[in-house]
Order: sequence, then structure tokens, then C-alpha cells
Amino acid sequence: MSFWSFRGRINLVRLLRTNRIFTGVLSDFASLFRFLPPSVAAEKTIDSVADESVLNSVVKIYTFSSKPNICYPWQTKPQKISRGSGFVIPGKMIITNAHVVDNHILVLVIKHGSPKKYKAEVKAIGHDCDLAILVIESKEFWEDMNPLELGDMPFLQQSVNVIGYPIGGESISVTKGVVSRLESKDYVQGATNLLVLQTDAAINFGNSGGPVCIGNKVVGVAFQTLRHSNNIGYLIPAPVVKHFITGVEKTGRYVGFCSLNLSYQPMDAHFRSHFKMNSEMTGILIYNINQHSDALNILKKYDVILAIDGVAIENDGTVILPNRERITLENLVSMKQLGETILLKILREGKMHEFNITLKPVQRLVPAGQFDNNPSYYIFAGFVFVTLRKQHIKGSNVEQIVIISEVLADVINVEYYMFKNLKVNSVNKVKVENLKHLCELIEKCCTKDLRLELGDGRVIILDYQSAKSSTSLILERHRVPSAMSKDLMIEQSKTCLSTRL
Repeated sequence: MSFWSFRGRINLVRLLRTNRIFTGVLSDFASLFRFLPPSVAAEKTIDSVADESVLNSVVKIYTFSSKPNICYPWQTKPQKISRGSGFVIPGKMIITNAHVVDNHILVLVIKHGSPKKYKAEVKAIGHDCDLAILVIESKEFWEDMNPLELGDMPFLQQSVNVIGYPIGGESISVTKGVVSRLESKDYVQGATNLLVLQTDAAINFGNSGGPVCIGNKVVGVAFQTLRHSNNIGYLIPAPVVKHFITGVEKTGRYVGFCSLNLSYQPMDAHFRSHFKMNSEMTGILIYNINQHSDALNILKKYDVILAIDGVAIENDGTVILPNRERITLENLVSMKQLGETILLKILREGKMHEFNITLKPVQRLVPAGQFDNNPSYYIFAGFVFVTLRKQHIKGSNVEQIVIISEVLADVINVEYYMFKNLKVNSVNKVKVENLKHLCELIEKCCTKDLRLELGDGRVIILDYQSAKSSTSLILERHRVPSAMSKDLMIEQSKTCLSTRL
């Protein structure tokens, strides 16, 4: 019976499954395709030629990381190691996912077919778009490395290859599928709504950051899947990746995705009639403009946006792409870079207007997570004050939501031990603007009682001198190195210095 008989193939599969493969068999298996029937061998050869240059540009990434401890912000969680994928682009840079390298201590990169690990540095990271750029100083690493080019937005049902290093093995993996859907969706990493591509190609842990290709062009980056589903994976489309790279190249750092920062509602027939729209007009109605938006002093409540840069806005707030798919107007705006302008066609009280608006990203008051640095904190009388994540910036004013994350037990605070995860509205009836402001208000308190008013209406009353003297003992007992984070210590030193001057 020939080697390629049915029984011969079954025996080979059994041999592979039991892992009882001797050196001679390994050698034969390595060149197995040369013994395939001519038609199958030809198919295999054609596919290999198309993908070989792409495979050599895909890398494996190992990340040693330690997440910050939100409840005890002077500590970090135990170190862990994770694995992901990435690919080389022009400029001696590597693209991967932000979640592959977030909170990194050490990042190591391995080339396709090589056991050597190279140290990488994170040049830029964008958590809202879940992308990061790595750079490697070693000249040896870049020898024989061919960068991949970013392609365009693919059409539905186009075949794609997902390439990377998923769990289940150590060597490179290629899975095939088609583009199933184009839409906007919240990215898990940053909870930001951006364009995504859906595919039925297998995407598993470790594929994150790897390229998704049509031929030798990258049309997307694998980054997340839908739990409890069959073969639903998501890709970051090439236009989003290009936007991220262009922004970093222009400014030297990641600045985010732009937004008009306004709220709107769809327009039905009765709405259109009420706001004096004719039968040919379509658009959406503005009902709120964020106070930090550059459109605040240009647009007005109840303006109707008819078009953006000449692209008509449908009554449900979508625009039509050349491939007949629809995306939201926010996705159209988000593709603009920092400082670029858009032309809005507005209907206001039945009259047409056109306005140019300069765009910029606006950070959310409560971002999705804490990444890459330890939280700021301040401890007084055992109360641990932190921000409900980062800042919302406009000009020089910084607004933050300050909460009590933990209460380090002591006689001074025992009655308030369960007062956790509560917002601090004011200190001695002065509204708290941010964590630095809260620290200053408490440190400079000159009244007998310290009064903290909380978000749910409850109040904390402490004897100020007793609370202040107890703080150092509480820190010692709970093995806390400092009553405040380094950034607040620096601010306190500046304040003291300016006071002396």
C-alpha cells in the first residue's frame, strides 16, 4: 500500500497525535508537501509564495507587566507574562495592540524562525484605538526584515489571512476567513467607539496585534473577539491604523482621535417639517454641545447638521461609504487629525449656514482604565483619596472626580469604615476641583473640625488635629511608604518653595 493511501494517512495522523515522532519522521514531515499529488502541491506552492514575505515580517511579543492596584495605589499587582503578535512597518517600527504591552515592565520581540529575543521600547501607545508602536535599537534585528504596507478598507466577503502567534503552539499560525461586517463598535481596551471589521477567521489569545492581510497588504490588525460566539473576531481597519501612525509621526506622540463632542438625535418626518427642512434635506438635530467642544461658540442647540465636508448626513446620523456600507458621522470626524478643520453645513431656523470647525481630541472625565502608571493618591486619617481615573482638560483647568477608594482602619475613622467608593464633593464647604485641590484644602485646614461632604449626601466630620497626628501612625501600621503619590509630593514642594520665596 502506497504512503499516500488512506490507511497511510490515518497512521501518520495517529503518529502526530501521540507525539511519538522520531528524528527520521520529523525530517520526512518537514518536506511533506513535496510528496503531495501534483495539483495539491501546486496549490500549496502558490499560497506559500504569496504569504512568505508576509510571514517573515510578523513577530512574537512577550510582555512582562504589572498592573496598578487601584484600591492600594502605592502598590502594584504581581508581575505576569503575556504573549501577543506584531508586524514590521516602514521606519523600523513594529505595530501591535496597546493591550499587548500595557503596564509593561519589559517587552521582548522574537523574529519568525528565530529563538533570539530582542528588547523593545514602546514609542507610542493609544489605548482608545488599542494600538502601539514598538522600536528596537538592535541593528541585527532589522537585517532581512521587510516592512509590510497598509492597504485599504476591504469589501465584504473578501478573503483574509490572520497571521500571528496564538495559543496552542509556538510557531507562526495562519487562519483564513472572510470580511463579514463593517461597523462601528466600542473597543474593549479604551471603550471608544471606532470602526471595526468583523471576520469569521479564527482569532485566539496571542493573535492580538498580528496583521490581517489580503495578499501582501495589511487591511487590519487582530484585536478582540466576541465571547460565547462561534468565529466572530474583530479587526482594527487599516484606515484607523494609518490615522494612529500619521498622528504619531506628525507630533512625536499619540494625541488621540478627534470629536465634535456634541449630542444629537435622529430626524423623523414630523421633526423635519418642524425645523423647516424641505423634502430633499436629511440630517440630525443637535440637542447638547459639550462645554469643552470647539463647536461650543459656533454651533447652537437645535441646529440641524446637513453635511460634513460635503458628505450628506442621513436622518439617522449615518453616512454612506463607497462600498454601500454605513458608518456614523462620528467615525467620519474621528478620521481627522489634531488641528484639522471640517466644514459643517447647518440649517438654523430655516436658513443655511456653513461653519469651519477646528478639531481636537477631548479626554473623557472618567476614562475607561488605568494604564502604564500608578494612580495618584492622598491619604489623610486613613482615608485613601484617588481620582476616578484621569483628567478632563480645557486650558489650564483640570477637573477630576475624587473618591474614597479605601479606609485604612483606625480608631479615628472606625465609624466611617464602610465609606468606600464614594465621591468627595467638598472640603469644609469648598467644592473639590481635583485631587491636588483636595490635598491643598486638607493640608491648609485651619478649623477645629474637618468636614467632608460626599456624593450621596453623607458627611464625614473629623477633629482635624487628632486626624492629622494619627495619619503617620496609620501609615506605619499599614506599611504605606508615603501619605501621597510622587506627583503630589512634587506639587507640595513647589507650593512650599513659592511660599518661602
